[in-house]
Amino acid sequence: MEVIQMPLGPLQTNGYLLHNERKEAIMIDPGGNPEKVLSFLENEQLNLMAIVLTHAHFDHIGGINGILEQRKVPVYVHKKEEEWLIDPAKNGSGRFAGITPIIVNGNIDTIEGDKEFQIGSFVFHMLETPGHSPGSVSFYLPEESVIFSGDVLFQGSVGRTDLPGGNTDTLLKSIHDKLLVLPDETIVANGHGPATTIGDEKESNPFLNGF
Repeated sequence: MEVIQMPLGPLQTNGYLLHNERKEAIMIDPGGNPEKVLSFLENEQLNLMAIVLTHAHFDHIGGINGILEQRKVPVYVHKKEEEWLIDPAKNGSGRFAGITPIIVNGNIDTIEGDKEFQIGSFVFHMLETPGHSPGSVSFYLPEESVIFSGDVLFQGSVGRTDLPGGNTDTLLKSIHDKLLVLPDETIVANGHGPATTIGDEKESNPFLNGF
């Protein structure tokens, strides 16, 4: 499997395009620039299976409609944030000047729970990791030693909790109970900035002192 990191949208959010030798592809968090995603799919002759969201803030969903215009695939989001996809006030696109309000038009499928989640030949270990938002989800691929954490854990930092539905205690509990228990070599492919590893964050992340 190959993982392509794509900075997308107004905040250059890290989107991730996963594809395998079967030419199957999954798009995680298309925050904008749908033409960039579609061009890669076309050039590599990939079959997009689904769009998967770690959460439904505007900077992670801004490219969905553009992709769906050409690729009719399901969009997976946690059940607690299903309504966020059609409510600019909840997804944040209606809160910030200069951001076009986002209402996702497409087939929305909800997910929840800590369990295996399969799309095509991709099998994720889905972990509920609320705190940054109530429906934040992380997707772990143990065979690839990578977890797609959205805005839960960053290099030297953690997700903000001052947006609607955020909670610092909940976030830190999610990180401690769901992420820090993973092998130290696990790559944290997060929503903003460089990737890191679980081991590095356990050792040096100042927000995790005491854990």
